[in-house]
Amino acid sequence: MATCRIKFTLRCPSSDTQRFASTCRLANPSSPLLLNLTPASSSNPKKVSCSSARRRSFGTVRAHMATEEKPVSEDRMLVFVPPHPLIKHWVSVLRNEQTPCPIFRNAMAELGRLLIYEASRDWLPTVTGEIQSPLGVASVEFVDPREPISVVPILRAGLALVEHASSILPATKTYHLGISRNEETLQPTVYLNKLPDKFPEGSRVFLVDPMLATGGTIVAAVNLLKDHGVDNKQIKVISAVAAPPALQKLSEKFPGLHVYTGIIDPIVNEKGFIIPGLGDAGDRSFGT
Repeated sequence: MATCRIKFTLRCPSSDTQRFASTCRLANPSSPLLLNLTPASSSNPKKVSCSSARRRSFGTVRAHMATEEKPVSEDRMLVFVPPHPLIKHWVSVLRNEQTPCPIFRNAMAELGRLLIYEASRDWLPTVTGEIQSPLGVASVEFVDPREPISVVPILRAGLALVEHASSILPATKTYHLGISRNEETLQPTVYLNKLPDKFPEGSRVFLVDPMLATGGTIVAAVNLLKDHGVDNKQIKVISAVAAPPALQKLSEKFPGLHVYTGIIDPIVNEKGFIIPGLGDAGDRSFGT
């Protein structure tokens, strides 16, 4: 396998979430890490270099962390792997080849709900005021319905991951993107584009693609959003499983982008599938 070098920021748990970052130990599991990720052959140990944004330090992680000063750039792409046990649970259900289609699709929807919840933290516009409760006046805060929030699932599998989005996000609009991948060239083709001519100014967009493997599909989708008036920092990508090739492409092309994923797997095979991954998410979601 060809060696690649990735520079992006990862928010990860302290437990063994990824094979290549299993030796990382953090006092605060929610603090971001800067990674220089170099996947190698399976016989070689995976090496991760990281820095804590709060400690503003840098070092090489193998069995422990050595540190020296290095600040985090605000323009660096951020990758979040939320450490919630329910996220780990639903990823595990999705991985099991014995999981039947209805349960697989439900697991995908539940994982999407949790990832969108995490991604919307401190990001949604709010409005404050006062209301009368049955027992008195209360100060309240609502998600501002005047501010545009959009969800863009990439068909087909994105439909399953975004199924419960409306139960998390009030006052959202859903725009569909159909992008297929040539199984030989692995290049994406757009066959359905229901994006608006131009997104309203200040839009916040959740772009949903369950599998970030080679990166061709997600890069094409982000480029389409940008063509329709959305900036990198207005987009949050939601995925079930991500892999280094896709994260590298996103990091190089879209600084400031945020990616939320259930887990990061280390390998993409010659057919463009993530290993160990969870198989074809579209086929397993819809029984085809």
